[in-house]
Amino acid sequence: MKHNSKFIVNSNYLLIILIIVASIPIAANNLFALSQGNTNDEVLSYSSNFNTTKRSNIFPNVRTDYNSNVTFPRIADSAFVHPFAVIIGDCYIGKGVFVAPTAVCRGDEGVPIHVGDFSNIQDGVILHAVDTTKNGINIDNKRFSQSGDRLLANDSEFDHGYAIFIKGNVSLAHDSLIHGPVWIGNNTLVGMKSIVFDSKIGNNVAIRLGSIVAGVEIPDNKLVPIGSIITNQTQADNLPAANKSQNLNIADLLNSKQLTTSYNKDSIEKSIR
Repeated sequence: MKHNSKFIVNSNYLLIILIIVASIPIAANNLFALSQGNTNDEVLSYSSNFNTTKRSNIFPNVRTDYNSNVTFPRIADSAFVHPFAVIIGDCYIGKGVFVAPTAVCRGDEGVPIHVGDFSNIQDGVILHAVDTTKNGINIDNKRFSQSGDRLLANDSEFDHGYAIFIKGNVSLAHDSLIHGPVWIGNNTLVGMKSIVFDSKIGNNVAIRLGSIVAGVEIPDNKLVPIGSIITNQTQADNLPAANKSQNLNIADLLNSKQLTTSYNKDSIEKSIR
């Protein structure tokens, strides 16, 4: 009797496993279908240069006391956003930008967030910012101008400022966190699992993996060595020159350009049909 009972239990486990395995293709198809949207999805007409089709992973923010505007993300037609990435609210994704799986741009608190042309946002990257306004009142130093100046609440440029502004040809490597207010210059690399918070990062800077940069300004052409913790301006000013480390960004830019072009030409959505 014990042998028969054990056989019945094992048979039940086997049946459950078979049901789960059989259901995986159905679940996957439903998940990908959600990410693709459908022909009845609303299309918002900002500009012919932007892809504004509503998808389950690309949607507007909600209205709050620190963000009274409901804004749909603006994504250039030539950019590629993977179906497993998430873009929310007041985020601008520029031309040729590659947004990898599990990357997140959350433009629902500190806004707006700007990602410049031909940059790449790799797997697991988070873009987010602290509040820039509260109950309609601007907050000092929580936005940057396009040129990288901190903006006071009463500055005439504040309404045109950015919680995060990332210029062109920037690589944000796997699992890095960019938490605004932040400004990042051209051709800069933020290495894997690095954190940049409340800082201005210059042009041609290489921040190596596992570093923390908070509350400082990093000048142009500087190297932040692996595992650095830079939290005061003296440390930032004494950083070494980037030199050959600047070349680390070149490979990421070339690879992301090819990925963006190829995925847009023969996209994941097409390949799973």
